[in-house]
Amino acid sequence: MAPAGQQATAGPQGASATCTAGPSKTPETGTTTGPIYGRVALIGLGLIAGSMGLAMARRGLAGETVGTARTAATRATAGARGLCDRIVETAAEAVGGADLVVLAVPVGAMGEVAQEIAPHLMPGATVTDVGSVKASVIAQVAPHMPQGVHFVPGHPLAGTEQSGPDAGFDTLFDNRWCLLIDAPGTDAAALDRLRRLWQGMGSQVATMDADHHDLVLAVTSHAPHLIAYTMVGVADDLGRVTDSEVIRYSAAGFRDFTRIAASDPTMWRDVFLHNRDATLEILGRFTEELFALQRAIRTGDGDLLHAYFTRTRAIRRGILEAGQDTAAPDFGRGGVPR
Repeated sequence: MAPAGQQATAGPQGASATCTAGPSKTPETGTTTGPIYGRVALIGLGLIAGSMGLAMARRGLAGETVGTARTAATRATAGARGLCDRIVETAAEAVGGADLVVLAVPVGAMGEVAQEIAPHLMPGATVTDVGSVKASVIAQVAPHMPQGVHFVPGHPLAGTEQSGPDAGFDTLFDNRWCLLIDAPGTDAAALDRLRRLWQGMGSQVATMDADHHDLVLAVTSHAPHLIAYTMVGVADDLGRVTDSEVIRYSAAGFRDFTRIAASDPTMWRDVFLHNRDATLEILGRFTEELFALQRAIRTGDGDLLHAYFTRTRAIRRGILEAGQDTAAPDFGRGGVPR
């Protein structure tokens, strides 16, 4: 792979956001001047890949999309929903003639899939992924890439607690960030072309190195998911509170924990196993902060609690100002029983 390309104006801290001329979307309309890729192969047809297929179709970003999934049931549902132009049985068949291949499988399966498709990749093709961990994916996938095939890891910061081929929708990526890994040796043209695809699907795009990505995501996604799983598990194990009481009297905070904890177990098992060091570092910091708050509650230190909550409240305001969530009451969930 050749040296990596353009980095420009500042995006998220530690990242580089880039505006690119050419046949890309406009921020306001998402319109394009034509397909960016002739054929895109989607390996795995869950929430992210399904949404990619629908977003590309809506905006005319690919001449053809070809998809595959491990199970016949998933392939049938994807075909019925029109997630791709064509559904095939194997990954090897899907990547034939594709100038972009998207690995949308659990992080722990990336290496196996990369090895399977490697002999069938078209010279000059780009391979990317949508996994939530980057250093491990690079270690698994890069060794299998043939000479002349470009590997540009990626991670769209978009999703819901839903999974599978029924979960995808064409606006999932609108105004959400997608992080692309600009590693040493990355082909500049391949990176730029993939950037334009994500912009065309509605995303804001930034580049970041793999280790920093994994640390940032440990803070913003991985540790919060583990905490949510733990809190729901505590409620489930607490004998003095019945299951019916937990369900009936859930306040908004606990409902949000349960929403996060409803995420795909296989995906999140792999995330924690493959981003172990960064997640453990952040969990250690979280434990220190939790002990400090526990001490403040025990000693009645209201000033410390107020100052801490005031400081952290500003993070929420920053997320709203960045357009990454809604300020509507109860997170826009109108009609949810209280």
